Amino acid sequence: MTEHDRRAERDERAGADDAADTVGPASLRVSRDVQIPIDELSWRFTGSGGPGGQHANTSNTRVELVFDIGRSPSLSRWSRARLLDQIGPSIRVVAADTRSQARNRELALERLQRRLAAALREQRVRRPTAPTRSSQRTRVEHKRVHGKKKEQRRRPTVDE
Repeated sequence: MTEHDRRAERDERAGADDAADTVGPASLRVSRDVQIPIDELSWRFTGSGGPGGQHANTSNTRVELVFDIGRSPSLSRWSRARLLDQIGPSIRVVAADTRSQARNRELALERLQRRLAAALREQRVRRPTAPTRSSQRTRVEHKRVHGKKKEQRRRPTVDE
């Protein structure tokens, strides 16, 4: 076996390992009820920008991830209506934080998941409650003590 053959075999094995690493999750879990298949996301890769060199050996590490909410078959009617109301017809997430495209992909997926989960989360309505007797007494007592403190700071009157 020649040196060339050994290198080719090593590169082939390395390529197989890389392919196994790049296979990510089959779907993005947003909440307990909502899961989005990765096939519904559209990816775009571009150069990150910033100071460069001679434009030699550059890689497209900036990741742009777009999810079309209006056309997604994996969303329930309620989830789609809620997301359309909160976000709009589509959501775009960009990640260009690191020099690794794989890491930027992970970051983009995490950001998309967080934004969708936040939009799906319903805020509980706050019901105002009346203050308790104890809290009212405590508040009045603090006011009285504070008033005494301020009274002691005054100049004495002629009567005293």
